[in-house]
Amino acid sequence: MSPEERQHVINELQKVIDDTQATLSRFEATGMADEMREDYDKLLGILDDAVKQQREHTQVMLGE
Repeated sequence: MSPEERQHVINELQKVIDDTQATLSRFEATGMADEMREDYDKLLGILDDAVKQQREHTQVMLGE
């Protein structure tokens, strides 16, 4: 993967992270975090996965 492609992936993952964090905030603000715990936990998993992937791509870029 070229550095440009890797940067594109990092940027797209950042969009996923930002959108997921915004959704989590809405869940928390409206009390849905308790009412829809399974969905809230899935969102946390998505966020965790996106952050890990972004970190991996960043580390590879720093090593290039």
